[in-house]
Amino acid sequence: MTKSSVTQFAKYMAGGSTYFWIGYAVFALCYSGLHWSWLPSKIVADVIGWSLNYLIQRFWAFSEQHHLSEMQHAGRYVFIESIGFVLDYAIIGGLKHIGVTPYIGFFISAGFFTVWSWFWYKYWVFPERSASAKGAPRA
Repeated sequence: MTKSSVTQFAKYMAGGSTYFWIGYAVFALCYSGLHWSWLPSKIVADVIGWSLNYLIQRFWAFSEQHHLSEMQHAGRYVFIESIGFVLDYAIIGGLKHIGVTPYIGFFISAGFFTVWSWFWYKYWVFPERSASAKGAPRA
């Protein structure tokens, strides 16, 4: 990995950490503090976390990779996070079903999505311009 890739990965992790910890705090507030069911607690946590994560990824971690329109980046982000949403809820819900607290499920799911999201964000949501397109004007 090049120095720029390591720096970009560190920024990506900062965005993911923001998403995780703020989402975790919102989940704890709703689930334990307000005594909501785990599912609506997780949905509220994710809406807030995804919004913050998108802003950090788009405008900081992958800031040099803006050659698609805002709608294309946002559309790709929503699409891949929708797939992730189903997988995340299956992981946490499945673990809860077998007796693992959602608080632990968050960490297990986050481990999977650290790798999953890095590749999707880097190569599809916020892709680098191809070598032939780097000299072409931005759309």
